Amino acid sequence: METIHPLDIEIERKLILKEYRNLLRPLKDNMTNSDRKQIRLAFEMAMDAHKDMRRKSGEPYIIHPLKVAQIVVSEMGLGATAAICAILHDVVEDTELTLDDIKREFGIKTAKIVDGLTKVSGVFDLTSSIQAENFKKLLLTLADDVRVILIKIADRLHNMRTMDSMPRKKQLKIASETLYLYSPLAHRLGFYAIKSELEDLGLKYTETEIYKDIARKLADTKRERNKYINDFIRPIKDRIEKEELTVNIYGRPKSIYSIYNKMKIKHITFEEVYDLFAIRIIIDTIPEKEKADCWKVYSIVTEFFTPNPDRLRDWVSTPKANGYESLHTTVMGHKGKWVEVQIRSVRMDEIAEKGFAAHWKYKEGSADKTLDTWLREIRELLRNPDYNALEFLDDFKSNLFSKEIYLFTPKGDLKILPSEATALDFAFEIHSDVGYHCIGAKVNHKLVPLSHKLNNGDQVEIISSKKQKPNDAWLSFLVTSKARAKVKHALKEEKRTVAKLGKEILDKKLKQFKYPHDDKALQELMHYYRQPTSMELYYQIAVKKIDLKELKDFELKGGKLIAPFHPENKIQYEEKMQQLASANAELLIFDESSDKIKYSLAKCCNPVLGDDVFGFITVDEGIKIHRTSCPNATEMMSKYGYRIVRTRWTKQKQLAFLTGIKVTGLDDVGLVSKVTNVISSEMKLNMQSLTMNAKDGIFEGMIKVYVNSTEQMEELFERLRGFKEIISVTRIES
Repeated sequence: METIHPLDIEIERKLILKEYRNLLRPLKDNMTNSDRKQIRLAFEMAMDAHKDMRRKSGEPYIIHPLKVAQIVVSEMGLGATAAICAILHDVVEDTELTLDDIKREFGIKTAKIVDGLTKVSGVFDLTSSIQAENFKKLLLTLADDVRVILIKIADRLHNMRTMDSMPRKKQLKIASETLYLYSPLAHRLGFYAIKSELEDLGLKYTETEIYKDIARKLADTKRERNKYINDFIRPIKDRIEKEELTVNIYGRPKSIYSIYNKMKIKHITFEEVYDLFAIRIIIDTIPEKEKADCWKVYSIVTEFFTPNPDRLRDWVSTPKANGYESLHTTVMGHKGKWVEVQIRSVRMDEIAEKGFAAHWKYKEGSADKTLDTWLREIRELLRNPDYNALEFLDDFKSNLFSKEIYLFTPKGDLKILPSEATALDFAFEIHSDVGYHCIGAKVNHKLVPLSHKLNNGDQVEIISSKKQKPNDAWLSFLVTSKARAKVKHALKEEKRTVAKLGKEILDKKLKQFKYPHDDKALQELMHYYRQPTSMELYYQIAVKKIDLKELKDFELKGGKLIAPFHPENKIQYEEKMQQLASANAELLIFDESSDKIKYSLAKCCNPVLGDDVFGFITVDEGIKIHRTSCPNATEMMSKYGYRIVRTRWTKQKQLAFLTGIKVTGLDDVGLVSKVTNVISSEMKLNMQSLTMNAKDGIFEGMIKVYVNSTEQMEELFERLRGFKEIISVTRIES
């Protein structure tokens, strides 16, 4: 075993004490003597428990829980109890300490939170194939104490900040989970700063080159940007001071992830993103005057700069469901640049930065109710025993990041739903029974169907009938988790009734052949007919999707029912593929070793030699190769991390890859022949298709072309951009 030099031990001891003091500093104003002693005890216990443990980077393990506790206190605004739980969050799972030890020293509340953190430590475990089930468990702890989830987010944030020493496969998987669930969760709980950092760090590991490129360009334009911000702020600040308002005005660069998203969605370059920063105006005012002062500042801003009427967002009058309050406007600044301006009070700013924790501080405020409602709905969803974990994950995820619309009942009561919500979602928002029996609605006094998508400000009246009952088609247009869960539950209940009939049919058939109907026989039948549950088997029999005539081919050996030979089922196949994958931990695509495994390139993202890629084990198509920027990548890595295999390219064979290119520019005679000449004659590339559409002097072209590598693709892009008529050339993502 490697010996540590006494000098190193002393340096480490000083580092640990420094981090401990960094934790205590923001707590000192609100900490009692008892709190101080308890934190010290937690620190000493964790220090002793983790004394022989080190992180991948080589630093003492105790640094990690201390850093997590610092995030919980400094960046989330929580207090001493949360700090103690953060310090102890890994001890029960990783060390000799037990929950009873924690309960004895710190009381039942702390023990409960640490227990919650221990139970969910398997969430997104790298080897786990049941992440969704574990995530459901994690959210279940919301019912006990929301601090469990906040400490879990802090734990993830520190892991993301210190992931450089991890293997690439783990980096990809953890970053994908973070983008898929943790950043939306931080957003929903109102932690905007943490959400942005998680997104940026997620991008850093999934799209490293793009991340570095945007970060470099932001650094290069910093000086010019700061000068623009100062010129923009100066007249506004002078005018506000005359109104005797106390404000803090500053410019903030947009996050790298939000800039990347804009570039991807709008197919534009970094230089074409106009809003690289936002101006924030924080007003120090009393709660009674907040709203009036925000509008007063808005009025001053629009005296100097013309606002875009379509870009006004008033979350001061109606806060978001997570409690976010702010006034956003976009105005035309100097040099023809659009500038986003955010106006809010000190209280609103604290809620925006510290999210859920700030709600406890301002508990009297009505904004807190919407968050409580959301948490109550989550608990309700989790209590539904029929809710499949993956279904839950999808429905929960879809509601985390969605924008909100504000709707009204006929009596004028306000309801907040996700954008894209339908009339049927609104019915379930009123009451489950109203939803079950809904046959239509009147929106702004006009009759509309159940699937009608609602818009901000709509007034909705639900029309119902006792004869109506839920059906499968409803799930194709319902948006809210609450409504989807209720409908799935109702359909399951109906399915159970039908399944009873199927059970009776099967019982008769088994008696006819004198076969047993015990658990082992049932498992054999489920296995043979490839049904996941006994209820599904009975249901398929009842609706005549399964014909029991094959029962005559079954055998009875030693009192056991034995099914005849049939092809491998999904589980066996996945096990075999996993063995193959682990035997080839680093699959060499297009190399001799890849001949051993069936692979193909995914159509959703069309990888090209040179792209950053990963392999995904499918059920019946071998290994699919995806780009790490694939639209489906984060979801696959989050839900099915155990089916991901590391891949890298070799250039031993010249292969052609189909890729899509979008070209826009000014319509000009002969441009098509110039483009085809570059592709076919100059670069000798094979084109699959070319479509050009021109309107009002602007053309848009879609080209499908075979290239050998990303380098060759970039060369083609550069050549096309060389034509003065062409404005932009981008790769089609999917």
